[in-house]
Amino acid sequence: MSRTETDSIGPIEVPNDAYWGAQTQRSLINFAIGQERMPLAVLHALALIKKAAARVNSRSGELPADIARLIEQAADEVLEGKHDTQFPLVVWQTGSGTQSNMNVNEVIAGRANELASGQRGGKSPVHPNDHVNRAQSSNDCFPTAMHIAAVQGVRHHLLPALAELRDGLQEQAQRHANLVKTGRTHMMDATPITFGQELSAFVAQLGHAEAAIRAALPAVCELAQGGTAVGTGLNAPAGFAEAIAAELAALTGLPLTSAPNKFAALSGHEPLVHLSGALKTLAVALMKLANDLRLLGSGPRAGFAEVRLPANEPGSSIMPGKVNPTQCEALSMLACQVLGNDATIGFAASQGHLQLNVFKPVIIHNLLQSIRLLADGCRNFQQHCVADLQPDAVQMAAHLENGLMLVTALNPHIGYDKAAEIAKKAYAEGSTLRQAALQLGYLNEEEFDQWVRPQDMLGAGRHD
Repeated sequence: MSRTETDSIGPIEVPNDAYWGAQTQRSLINFAIGQERMPLAVLHALALIKKAAARVNSRSGELPADIARLIEQAADEVLEGKHDTQFPLVVWQTGSGTQSNMNVNEVIAGRANELASGQRGGKSPVHPNDHVNRAQSSNDCFPTAMHIAAVQGVRHHLLPALAELRDGLQEQAQRHANLVKTGRTHMMDATPITFGQELSAFVAQLGHAEAAIRAALPAVCELAQGGTAVGTGLNAPAGFAEAIAAELAALTGLPLTSAPNKFAALSGHEPLVHLSGALKTLAVALMKLANDLRLLGSGPRAGFAEVRLPANEPGSSIMPGKVNPTQCEALSMLACQVLGNDATIGFAASQGHLQLNVFKPVIIHNLLQSIRLLADGCRNFQQHCVADLQPDAVQMAAHLENGLMLVTALNPHIGYDKAAEIAKKAYAEGSTLRQAALQLGYLNEEEFDQWVRPQDMLGAGRHD
């Protein structure tokens, strides 16, 4: 069963159970591309904009109070998730996001009309353009929704998840602050380090990423709304931009403000590029974390085997008892995806021809995917890997005992060249540093025991 809806092109049949109208239906036909739906976070942000606009327009006399109330009621239902199935459009549509903006306008109008008359859809008493979209354009609504969705995702999901992982690593670092092990550079044995010091690097790296993300947010909190079609604000009443930004700030609890230059807000997306770069910084840090723990956990008999990663599931369909570093692999894969997303965002944002960037849907699709992957990845990795990982102190001690770079402690006492000779002799003969040093006669047993102490090789000024 269907009903007839109209737009400026003409009539079109729309399913009876749909709240949307003609423009949404045409988009379903014209853009049957892929399966990547426009993110619900963007659509909910658009509904929030419609609610805020209705309030502002009602207060200024631009919209009858009864119409504004109907719009607000319908928008609230959208925000509650009651109509999520009414947003079927894909990312691959017009680059301004016009179809999705109209999808939201039509759904809110269609539901508002049902509330008013009992009949779903249509344009009376609430019109999707004249009322729901009043004082707005897709060109300022969609980038505003992009920014709101991005900030909400970062503040409500990513930053708390990142804090969980950082705190989990910090706890492990403190717990193992005195567990001495072999350090490695160039994938080769180096001077001693504690496991706590090794983990502290990850804590610091995540801290840098968090700082970068937080630093990017103020610009993303600046909204394009009020710029309308090209940034001039045509068809928006005076003061609308500031009023709706304040209304959106009040509704979300976010520090949202009106962008000082609407022309840049419509034609460029540097704030989102900056945020994506910060997300890339986090992805890089997570990639190193995953790779290092995977290396340290390699074995259990023929690898480093210095860390025991949690055995969450069987690792092989053919090799019994095998356990693989699955959490590390998942984290590194999502990091790869975020790096790819950043490349897409950067290129898409560079295509802001004249007064409008028309790559908006793909930018926000990739950005929100990055935020979601990083948030889920941080929380998942903390819960299923970091929380229960265990260092193998025995294996660490064995590697430390057999290591050759402890010889570095002798540099201040016998010089680099003699110390190198000791190391080369021990390696060539398969002996210990102690044996090689005594055989060469460069020091006695008491001196070796006094100078070569791994626990005393963990900081500056320790060579006495």
